Amino acid sequence: MGQFGTNDPLGDFKLKPMPTKSLLASNYIDFTSDTGGNFAQQYLPELYEAEIERYGNRTLSGFLRMVGAEMPMTSDQVVWSEQNRLHIGYETSGAFGTAESVTIGDAANGRVVLGSGHNMAIRKGNTVVLEGVTGTGEGVTIKGYVSAINPDGDNLKEFTVLPYAFGTLVAAGFATNATINIFVYGSEFAKGQFGMEGSLEASFTQYSNKPIIIKDNYEVSGSDAAQIGWVEVAAEDGTNGYLWYLKSEGETRLRFQDYLEMSMVEGELAAAGSAVPAALATGITSAGTEGLFAAITARGNVYQNYANGTGTAGAGQRSALEDFDSILQNLDKQGAIEENMLFLDRATTLDFDDMLAAQNAYGAGGTSYGVFENSPEMALNLGFSGFRRGSYDFYKTDWKYLNDASTRGMIDNVEGVMVPAGTSTVYDQMLGTNIRRPFLHVRYRASEADDRRMKSWITGSVGGAYTSAEDVMRVNFLSDRCLVTQAANNFVLFTKSA
Repeated sequence: MGQFGTNDPLGDFKLKPMPTKSLLASNYIDFTSDTGGNFAQQYLPELYEAEIERYGNRTLSGFLRMVGAEMPMTSDQVVWSEQNRLHIGYETSGAFGTAESVTIGDAANGRVVLGSGHNMAIRKGNTVVLEGVTGTGEGVTIKGYVSAINPDGDNLKEFTVLPYAFGTLVAAGFATNATINIFVYGSEFAKGQFGMEGSLEASFTQYSNKPIIIKDNYEVSGSDAAQIGWVEVAAEDGTNGYLWYLKSEGETRLRFQDYLEMSMVEGELAAAGSAVPAALATGITSAGTEGLFAAITARGNVYQNYANGTGTAGAGQRSALEDFDSILQNLDKQGAIEENMLFLDRATTLDFDDMLAAQNAYGAGGTSYGVFENSPEMALNLGFSGFRRGSYDFYKTDWKYLNDASTRGMIDNVEGVMVPAGTSTVYDQMLGTNIRRPFLHVRYRASEADDRRMKSWITGSVGGAYTSAEDVMRVNFLSDRCLVTQAANNFVLFTKSA
């Protein structure tokens, strides 16, 4: 974007002031001096070639490039299906408190009622294991036979369980309104009986997200673009040129790239009562996009107060290792893959470091570094350290975004995320088959006519652009994108309690 060499808008004048420009005593260019315009003999200020990065390089981008991919799309929505579990089980409360309730509606008659979020997949003839969670019967485990579905004809999520070892659920130690866990382990039929009524189809849950349009621009007037005061620098090809307004344009570009990533992380879909759609444009009924934090909160695992003794998993002064093992136990329940990436703030990183240091030869030589082509050097160059716990490999790094005092570091209720590495299987409805996709990836709008992954263009009448009579050069940025968080049940969001 810079004006270099023969494209110098000031021509042969370079840093010579305009005739109408008043000269100041402090002006280092004195065209009226005896030097006759020999600027080399002037006392020029000693200029450092670059600004001191007081706050480091300040960029936050890179998280999504490490864990995912970017793929084009042509529609206003991306839809994917995730295959549900093979076996049937209903849990009242998981380790992270995300499950629906299962209750005993009538203990005397063996009625069990599923919560509204559960899909009914139990059939007459199934044999089940039932465990009491809260209320009368807590800790009691029995086996039973499903004798009827919807016994009263008014509740499609109600069925009857008859205990094998007791006459009734009451005799087994349960009372009405107790909460339970229950899963199917088989079936039983008498001689000559018909088998199951109906069949279980492969079960999928459909999810979707929508792209949003993100914009920014930098503008400089024609007068400012022509004024004396540009900084002359050397280009990469050895030619000289000027950088003045381009410094801010470059800043805008870097800021916009960060906005793209933060929008994918922080994005939220507008709720039914939100006024945002109407504020965007007349007739718009939806707004926002589901970012990483929202996806994990809705469908993944949220773990509060890691290593401080007050987390979700229990009370007391727990160690970081106890917390971590609790997380692993939940991942086991989710059928999680064995390679995961941890992006953490500074405090949580130190908690993990203390946890590892407290163990005798913890993970020594045990990490495969498969996600980095089995190269520890590659992992270290990217800022990751690896360790193993149980059958899982983890790659840990600081996430600058969580520490930056001008962004998420200002609101420090998020401590980090655990992201599964590699790919997951999803059902492609267009192809009618299962395909592999990265657990986390960005979809952007693109076609043969327009690629909206990251667009930039110049408008106005300055700097070689003649799109309007406006006496400005405006550098425009646009992206049209959304995040796809597949199998969010394999993700963990570390937060602080409210």
